[in-house]
This record gives sequence, C-alpha cells and structure tokens, in this order.
Amino acid sequence: MYDIGEVVRLVGAITAFYGATVGVMVSLSNLKDNAPFLGMLFDFFDLPSTKYKGTLTTEKRADGEYSLEFHNVSFKYPGSDKFALENLNLAFKIGERIAIVGMNGSGKTTMIKLLCRLYEPTSGYISLNGIDIKKYAYDEYIDIFSVVFQDFTLSGLPLGQNVATSINYDEIAVRSALFKTGFGERLNRLENGLNTTLFKDYDMDGVTVSGGEAQKIALARAIYKNAPIVILDEPTAALDPIAEYEIYSKFNEIVGNKTAIFISHRLSSCRFCHDIAVFNEGKLVQQGTHDVLLSNTTGKYHEMWYAQAHHYGEGVSTPLSAQA
Repeated sequence: MYDIGEVVRLVGAITAFYGATVGVMVSLSNLKDNAPFLGMLFDFFDLPSTKYKGTLTTEKRADGEYSLEFHNVSFKYPGSDKFALENLNLAFKIGERIAIVGMNGSGKTTMIKLLCRLYEPTSGYISLNGIDIKKYAYDEYIDIFSVVFQDFTLSGLPLGQNVATSINYDEIAVRSALFKTGFGERLNRLENGLNTTLFKDYDMDGVTVSGGEAQKIALARAIYKNAPIVILDEPTAALDPIAEYEIYSKFNEIVGNKTAIFISHRLSSCRFCHDIAVFNEGKLVQQGTHDVLLSNTTGKYHEMWYAQAHHYGEGVSTPLSAQA
C-alpha cells in the first residue's frame, strides 16, 4: 500500500516528466521549422562585402581642421529608378554650424548616410581633406564623427554603458555629458546612478525613461565620444517645434568650436546656424543664412518658412541668425 504522500509525489513526478517531454518535443519541432530560415540567415552572412576597403589613416588633428566636400554626388537606392540625391555639391565649413533642411524625402538623411559611408555614391565622390573618403580605413574614418540619427536606440543595459556604448568607460566624462544635455537632475535621483539598468527587458529593477529623457541620453553619447564633427539627424523629431529648438540651441553651445551639422524639417530649430542648406526632391536648391534665404520670396525656404509659421510660438519668433 502507498500512503497519500507517496501517491502525490508519484503523480507530481509523472506530471513533471510529461511536461518536460512535451517541452522537448515542441522545441525540436520549432528547430525543424526554423532551420530553413537559419540557412537563409547564414547565406546572408556569407555574402561578400562590396564596400571598398581603404587603408589610409585619418590625420589626428588637435585643431579639428577637417575639410569635407561632396563632389557632384548622386545616389539611387537599390531597385529604384529615381535618384534620392542628385548632383550634390556641398562643402562643410570647419568649425561652423550648418543646418540641412527640407521636406520629408528630400534627401537629407541619405546625404548623412553617404557621408558616414553607410552607402556608397552611385556617382561622384566625397572627400576628406581633399582625398576620396573611400581610401581611408573605415574604422578610422567614422571615428571623426559623432552621429545621432532620428531612429536612435537605447539598450536594456546600464545607463553608463548606453552613453559610452562600451562596458568600460570614464564615469566622470559620462556624468559630465549627461549633465550637459539636461539629464543631470534625473541622474541624481537614480539610486544606482550610472549602473541603473534602462528598461525592464533584462532587469525587473530597471527604470523606464521618457521620450525626452531618451533623447538627452542619445545626445550625451555624441558629447561623450568627443569627435571633431557632430551630426544630429532629426533626433528630436517627436518633440514640438519649441522643445526641439531649445535642445538644438543648448547643443549648439555644448559643441563649442566643433563642426556641427543639424538636420531638421523644422526651419525654426536651426536658425542659429551659420549656414542653411535647403534640399528639395533630392537636390540642393538653396544655401545661405536665414535672413538671406527668407528675403528670397520666390525660393523654397521662404515657401517652407511661412507654411510652417503657424507652428511656432513667440518664444522662437525672433530671428536668431545674429547669435551664430
């Protein structure tokens, strides 16, 4: 005879064995179903790289004097018959601010991705200090840029690692970058400081940050890298025009004498820049200061400015080109 305790243990063991067996069978079935897709993934990884591999090293300049220029650059996305960017000639003035503006789909982000060698031009070339950027070693070339794209991502890792994008980092520099972007007050309230995990993907004690706070963390990345050329590609697109202008103005002060490229479809956000390049349908159609461009009543900038004017409040209505 079996007492009630032994029966319960036996039933529990049988139930656990049955559950484990079912779990193993389900896992094996999933492996079989997913195997063809893994083959496709491995085939993709085995594709040869067509990117030209340069060997030149970029000159490490303490003065940040890097000359960048587009030379009749055109680009088509694979499978498209339409140019996303066409016959672009544009030089970046070292140490100044340049704003890239235009409607959605005008080629602004494509230009930046070409500049960062995420794509290669269909025709024409881009030069750094007079040399085609393809001739530079890629890792060294991109090291001169601090870029924050509009679709930036934060990981479920500690805050410090999110800013530095590294396990090992300079805590003082990370804290300084976060304070400069306005995240310092929130940082001081975090019990674990820079070791605080963002989100709850891997840590149930992780903290969730707001959209505005996430943008400040992303901007802190650009500051922490301390590269001579800073690019902000609409990282604040989800904010209202006034909030975006305030962030860009503050960041303009932070970057100091570095070359900064601000990309936005909101014209008011970039009026503090030395130069404004206006894109339309993949072409550079105008270039100049805010006041000069606005005075051209037949130009695209004038048209866009007054089309957007009803979005701007009194806080940003005064021309700021004199502040540059």
